[in-house]
Amino acid sequence: MEKIHATTVLGVLHNGTVALGADGQATMGNTVAKSNVRKVRTLMGGKILVGFAGSTADAFTLLEKFEEKLNGYGGNMKRAAIELAKDWRTDRYLRKLEAMMIVASKEELLVISGTGDVLEPENGIAAIGSGGNFALSAALALHKHAPQLTAEEMVREGLSIAADLCIYTNHNLVLEKIS
Repeated sequence: MEKIHATTVLGVLHNGTVALGADGQATMGNTVAKSNVRKVRTLMGGKILVGFAGSTADAFTLLEKFEEKLNGYGGNMKRAAIELAKDWRTDRYLRKLEAMMIVASKEELLVISGTGDVLEPENGIAAIGSGGNFALSAALALHKHAPQLTAEEMVREGLSIAADLCIYTNHNLVLEKIS
């Protein structure tokens, strides 16, 4: 059985607001399995945003583990991310999970991977998934040449450009923000 995979998730931290968005497409091989998947979630009463790409079941498992870490570390997102990355890399079961996550608060934006990485992007812009490089490029250009745009506008436009270019990304967007 083929895994459901491929997506685009984009986060922008700009002018005191963080926005995180994703497309809604899930594929199985070269077939669209579903077009309205919700790949962005809010945690901690709306104070933390999480977006995920990769195998759906794996992503939900990691989302639950991250939420446990957040609760265990009093909502400290960076500490929770580091502890999740440690477990993800060293635990025999978690090590096999195939997904990536972007987590965000109004102060910081992080990318968490199964290789133990917790990355804080230089420009406050992060993207993951099959269309991630398209969305990242678009958002970086908007950030540089149209800084008057809001974080939400940059995410929406970056994802739209990615959807125009990546066959695994659609225009059915879900976007959350924290101001």
